[in-house]
Amino acid sequence: MELMARRTSLYSVHAAVAMVQKFMVEMPKHTGRTLPQWIELVKDAPMRSPKERAAWLQTEHKLGPAYASWIAERAESLPRTDFAWEDDEQYLAEAEEYVETMYAGKKSHLRPIFQALLRHGQALGEDVKVCPCQTMVPFYRKHVFAQVKPTTLTRIDLGLCLRGVPFDDRLLDTGGTAKKDRITHRIELRDSAEIDGEVLDWLRRAYEAAG
Repeated sequence: MELMARRTSLYSVHAAVAMVQKFMVEMPKHTGRTLPQWIELVKDAPMRSPKERAAWLQTEHKLGPAYASWIAERAESLPRTDFAWEDDEQYLAEAEEYVETMYAGKKSHLRPIFQALLRHGQALGEDVKVCPCQTMVPFYRKHVFAQVKPTTLTRIDLGLCLRGVPFDDRLLDTGGTAKKDRITHRIELRDSAEIDGEVLDWLRRAYEAAG
């Protein structure tokens, strides 16, 4: 599926999609019902909010928090059929929309910065996967090594995983080290001309460390 998707999209399927698909396949074994069966049960329950439904699934049917919350939220979303995080092709279609939305309107002038970073990131190696989310675009190798986010109307932040590298006036602290997040440093970019050799070197170092 992914090989086919790469011919038609700049992006790769997010790892979370495979996790959700595995979640659905294993649900009958772990819970005794398929997802449609659980949704039908929830729809007939007296409570209506996802929070109440999740609590009911845990207390009355002994489901774990993850299954209970996901079933309750899935039931709330019906009759939608475009669940991007459950289908490879649908995710890739929505990934394109995520990027279009991020760089629309007052942030449209930031798009050349994103496009340049995307080009340089993918040129690092064939194993680079770019998997857009709604508010940012992470770059993966074996792990996330960078992310691109239009933080303000005038600035994109290039986040990098550079554990142990000192911070300075350009290589800023994200707070990720203290919080044990992957992205530890960020570089502020307001124009594609600011993507110089230093920025590309840090991007390459983050990529190499994620291998």
